Amino acid sequence: MRILIITQWFDPEPAFKGLAFASALRDRGHEVRVMTGYPNYPGGNLYPGYTIRGIQNEIMDNIHVTRLPLYPSHSRSRIGRILNYGSFALTAVLYGLFIRFKPDVIYVYHPPLTIDISACIISKLRRVPLLVDVHDLWPDTLVSTGMVTRKSTLAFIGQAAKRVYRRAAVITTCSPGFRARLLERDLAPEKVRVVLNWCDEKNLSKRASTPPAILEQLRGKFTVVYAGNMGPAQNLSCALDAAAQLKSTHPNVAFVFVGSGIDVAVLKEKAHALALDNVHFLPQMKMEEVGHVLDAADAVLVHLRDDPLFAISIPSKIQAYLFAGKPIIVGVRGNAATLVEEAQAGITVTPDDVNALAAAVQTLAAMPADQRAAMGRNGRTYYDTHLSFNVGVDKMEAALVAAAATKHSARSATSRTAQHQNNAGSV
Repeated sequence: MRILIITQWFDPEPAFKGLAFASALRDRGHEVRVMTGYPNYPGGNLYPGYTIRGIQNEIMDNIHVTRLPLYPSHSRSRIGRILNYGSFALTAVLYGLFIRFKPDVIYVYHPPLTIDISACIISKLRRVPLLVDVHDLWPDTLVSTGMVTRKSTLAFIGQAAKRVYRRAAVITTCSPGFRARLLERDLAPEKVRVVLNWCDEKNLSKRASTPPAILEQLRGKFTVVYAGNMGPAQNLSCALDAAAQLKSTHPNVAFVFVGSGIDVAVLKEKAHALALDNVHFLPQMKMEEVGHVLDAADAVLVHLRDDPLFAISIPSKIQAYLFAGKPIIVGVRGNAATLVEEAQAGITVTPDDVNALAAAVQTLAAMPADQRAAMGRNGRTYYDTHLSFNVGVDKMEAALVAAAATKHSARSATSRTAQHQNNAGSV
């Protein structure tokens, strides 16, 4: 097949369905091209070596990547987000309509919804089947995060999302809960498939030549690591309150937060105000550096604010934690908690519950090391069996094949209709 991947985020950004995914499809015999933006996520600043100068083509691991102009931004500013999403959606549809590459199927990664709309326009006008990979439900997420509050705007976005879903030949999504929510929108069950996420196995398996210096200070400590985005949805203020509670009763416990996000400054200010010398912040780093931090972890944390939408989400960091073979503290309801429980890989707690989170840390800290190690092994075994890169790509490839086949089905149906009309006219 000839596959056109349209995604606003791509390597060197921390894009989930990025270069490794495109390369894996190529290795399976498919011709793959990528349309994306100039890299600026998650900080909203262009990556070193990139300057927006119109359309830029580059070859990455023998994959043709076209970068299109956009307004770089990733902040709390609604105007900034609108300009970021809207600018890329506009350049994508203008370029996608005239690109010489003729795909058999278009793959688009959601969010944001704006690029899905562009992909729908390209799909319709170029008569190419579309696969929409849904990793965030709009407008549901916009309501939960408070990004959009006006009812009329949310209603408009909801209607646009329905049009995207109806246009798609196949929809893939990353959790059973998301699939159930999509089916509530009158979609055919056979159209919506669950493909659980994997992690960046290749880079998580690497190790930087020099570990972060902070790890030497943590020797002998019971270390709880959070790695990932730090924003309103994660509500990591709860974790800081747990750290404050444990500071005097369990001085051997340390928390390490790795990553970036719009709440980092607020969290650092709170940690300073509470004099939390048991809390350490590390900047966003390469995966091979994160691997060193996860190696040093005795437990890892995933937390999302208590919200109905997050109960049907599976944060992608869970896959990385399972792959790393570390006991997981899961402060998320629903699908995420169920997955970790099935894997027998950690402890689940009620989100936003400071006492429950602190108690979970105490439980793991008091647990024999071999028992924690068994939890970690359980998690890795579960990951290899159900969530690995190869397992996921196999399922995505099957979904792409199914989407591409709808064009042939439509042609056959049109041919049969025309033949029937011809036969009727000759009677």
